[in-house]
Amino acid sequence: MQEFSALDGAILIDKPAGPTSHDVVDAIRRRFGIKKVGHCGTLDPNATGLLVIVLGRGTKLSEKLMGGDKVYEGTVKFGEATDSYDADGEITEIKPVPPLKLDQLNAAAAAFVGDLMQTPPMVSAIKKQGVPLYKLARKGIEVVREPRLIHIYHFGFTDYREPLGWFKIACTKGTYVRSLAHELGRKIGCGAHLAALRRTASGKFDAAESTPLAEVLKLTPVELEKKVVPFLKLAQP
Repeated sequence: MQEFSALDGAILIDKPAGPTSHDVVDAIRRRFGIKKVGHCGTLDPNATGLLVIVLGRGTKLSEKLMGGDKVYEGTVKFGEATDSYDADGEITEIKPVPPLKLDQLNAAAAAFVGDLMQTPPMVSAIKKQGVPLYKLARKGIEVVREPRLIHIYHFGFTDYREPLGWFKIACTKGTYVRSLAHELGRKIGCGAHLAALRRTASGKFDAAESTPLAEVLKLTPVELEKKVVPFLKLAQP
């Protein structure tokens, strides 16, 4: 039977706003001197929450873990559209927000539930001939993106105080929640963008089980081992 070390597996990180998912990988690799480190599902820099980091032989399970469904909580700001569909972008349109009630928002959001063909935004990490789209977008270059099939299990708002709406969404991997916020703003007629996003679940893992990145980077190697989800547990269905 193949022997696994205590660092062959995954650690559940609560990512803060600011660093990219790749920044988190680099920080853990440097801090603990682990050669093979990867992440399972990109979070935008300003998004927070659960980021599954695979270590050592755990990297062999990246595709399996990445394929799990995701759950997010977030905030949409109505009346302002941006070029990146989130708060990081430049405002492209400002419109007055019509009188809205929570049930109206939920009726509009319900239209997105089910199978959808979603075109990735230009400001994304998807690569075209090896170049991330966001780098092309910064140069003012727009390229054709192939729509992708996604599935929305649930999309509903829990509160609304103009111009902000708080929502929860459950979806398949590869879903761009900021694109949904943008499309919802178009549907309502006033434009919108994603103001905040937190991933609360990824596959069988929950953000409640995660550890803030800053705390992880203060651990000793022995303490880190205690946080690792072992390879054999990850490999289970």
